[in-house]
Order: sequence, then C-alpha cells, then structure tokens
Amino acid sequence: MISEQQREQARARTVEYLKKAGVVLTEEEIRNIEIADFGLGDLERTGLQLFTYVNCPRYCAKDLVLFPGQTCAEHRHPPIDDSNPGKQETFRCRYGVVYLYVEGEPTENRKCSPPQGDEAYYTVFHEIVLHPGDQYTIPPNVKHWFQAGDEGAVVSEFSSLSLDEKDIFTDPRIVRVPQ
Repeated sequence: MISEQQREQARARTVEYLKKAGVVLTEEEIRNIEIADFGLGDLERTGLQLFTYVNCPRYCAKDLVLFPGQTCAEHRHPPIDDSNPGKQETFRCRYGVVYLYVEGEPTENRKCSPPQGDEAYYTVFHEIVLHPGDQYTIPPNVKHWFQAGDEGAVVSEFSSLSLDEKDIFTDPRIVRVPQ
C-alpha cells in the first residue's frame, strides 16, 4: 500500500495529466480520483489513476491516467451471471501513447515489456498502439494489460457496467479494491 502523502501527490499529478488532455474536473471530482496501486505498493511501476464519471447498469465512462512507463496489470472482466457476460470496454487515447496488449498472435519486437520481476504474471502480447484519437474495443473476458509511453497517457474508457471488484488478475498478489 502507498502512503496518504503518496496518494495525494499522485492525485495532483493526475490532475496535471488530465489538464494536458483538456479535461476539467471540479474540486469534488478531484477528491474522487481513485489511485489504484493494486496492493503492490509500487504505483510508479504498476498502478492506475482513474476518475469515474458514471457507472450504472447500462454503461460506464471513465478517464484513466498512466504516468510515464506505468503499467496496468494483466486482467480480464469475466462473466458475472447469465445476464452479464462481463465488461466490454472501448479505450480512446486522449493524450500520449498507450500500448495495449490483448490475446492474439504475439507481436514481434513489441515496444513494451512487463515490469521487471513480474514477467511471470503477463501472458498476452498482441500489441495495439493507441495515439491520441485512436480507439480499440476489448470484448468481455479477454485478458489485457496496458502501459504508457514516455510522456504518460490519458485514456477515456467507455464500457458496460464496471464491477472492478470482480476483475480477475493474472498476478495473485493483486488486490483491485482495497478493504
């Protein structure tokens, strides 16, 4: 886990990245930015900063912020029940470059690697490169992970209902929603 001081510093940095992408948040919204270190305590390497605009049974909209080189760990959004096949999400890059890795034929000479020492927890290597204005849709229950380029990245996510506590991470050490 990261300290409260680290959390507040990350929140302030997140606001700066959102401003670079032209996103304006109210003071209350800024207080509600989630800083996810996945329980690993190494936010700069593996983590994600996000703001959720809306999350209801029919749809969800978020902005995801990644600091330079930061990785969102490999995971999938499994079926929840007969009426919910799992979250489908579309990523649209707003700022920087994001390297998205999904199931499929591994990309030769890919641009990114998993965080050093955690390679065993990354299994999909089909690379999708998103620049500002590019988007990609990830179907439900598909393993994926993503990493920011050298200047960081801001990605808008549009999806079906988001149930972060139900995400399944390849790395068993990860705690998506802290207790």
